[in-house]
Amino acid sequence: MERALRTIEKLIPLPVFEFFQPAYHYLLAFSAALFYGFPSRRMIVIGVTGTKGKTTACNLIHHILNSSGYKTGLSTTINFKIGGEEWKNDLKQTMPGRFYLQGLLSRMLKTGCRYAVVETSSEGIVQYRHRFIDYDAAVFLNLSPEHLERHKGFENYRQAKVELFKKISRKRNSAAIYNFDDEHVIHFIKPKAAKKYGYTIVGKRQQSVADERLDYELRITDCKFKSDGAEFKANGYNFKTSLIGEFNIYNAAAVICAALSQNIPIEHIQKSLLTFQPPAGRMEVVNMGQNFSVVVDYAHEPKSLESVYKAVIDSGLKAKNKKLICLLGSAGGGRDKWKRPEMGKISSHYCDEIILTNEDPYDEPPENIINDIFSGVSQIRNPKSEIRNVFKIIDRREAIKKAISLAKKGDAVVLTGKGGEVWMCVENGKKIPWNEKGIVEEILK
Repeated sequence: MERALRTIEKLIPLPVFEFFQPAYHYLLAFSAALFYGFPSRRMIVIGVTGTKGKTTACNLIHHILNSSGYKTGLSTTINFKIGGEEWKNDLKQTMPGRFYLQGLLSRMLKTGCRYAVVETSSEGIVQYRHRFIDYDAAVFLNLSPEHLERHKGFENYRQAKVELFKKISRKRNSAAIYNFDDEHVIHFIKPKAAKKYGYTIVGKRQQSVADERLDYELRITDCKFKSDGAEFKANGYNFKTSLIGEFNIYNAAAVICAALSQNIPIEHIQKSLLTFQPPAGRMEVVNMGQNFSVVVDYAHEPKSLESVYKAVIDSGLKAKNKKLICLLGSAGGGRDKWKRPEMGKISSHYCDEIILTNEDPYDEPPENIINDIFSGVSQIRNPKSEIRNVFKIIDRREAIKKAISLAKKGDAVVLTGKGGEVWMCVENGKKIPWNEKGIVEEILK
């Protein structure tokens, strides 16, 4: 049905459609929920929002709840789960269309799920895909500029994500989880919630929320970063995880709070963190016995990119005085052009060698995207070691080969932009099957 409505949408003149767009999205969301009998009303739904880390946090919440004996459903950018069953999200959408998503929730309910964990995007909220989903808890991870052209400004982008917290404010037993170290947290904490949970790395809490009263605050200390994960203390408890980097400690802290809000014992949370493996393409280390590191990650906006580079360095995946070899593109063609030179600047600051390549150009010439990133690369030079080479290779497979060929013992190769995505989107609506990790493994063999 949604596909048929989208066909009709294309036949309507754009100014007319834009005028009726809110009503159209609302009607579509209501129709989908009605068709499937409002399934979310009979489950506990946890929504996770933020600019980066949503997929990892959602998968970790699912892992903890499922291992606690609560059958749990999951919907994220890269995967769907119902209990122990998992399949890939090949829709190229963080939040699926309303009929697909409501149908998925219905399937979760029919198979006995007590919980549903839904990665909730700003685009999904703008298109009312969150409407008629009966959220019980909301998790705020972080916020940085993204999708600015789509939302016509950062404030609109931020407000779209705040809508998730407004939605749970009407619920009697709602739970809200906040990153108190994020500069934008004050906007998310304003809506009411029955219970409020916050987390902070001691010394980094935002002054704007200094006087906020919480039902529970998780205080993180003694962070240690390793090539196979991280360790930290939180309120006197020791935690270990296979997740790499400081940004993943924040993800873990958010999840600990979310689990505590559902009365999961902290001792079980400790054990679950130990057994959790990162989802495909999220700070994923590819090891085929080579004497250098290869990391595949989805990072497709400036702050995420910098976090990944810092994590690789801090964790020791790149040996001291060795090279960081970085392959990157930019998010889809025709959008967010502002961030291309910014990502170029970041790569120029951290990386010793850079390979600029294709990602999801859609109908924009990939050469234009690469040149926009290069304009940022050329503005900055790494203060520690002059960048010897910047390569422009449109064919991403060939670019990956080049990056790996440059690596020597102790170096680290970081491939960003695709992560665990299963398609590359090119001109005229064509989609090419893609498996970044698989290609890396093939080359390393």
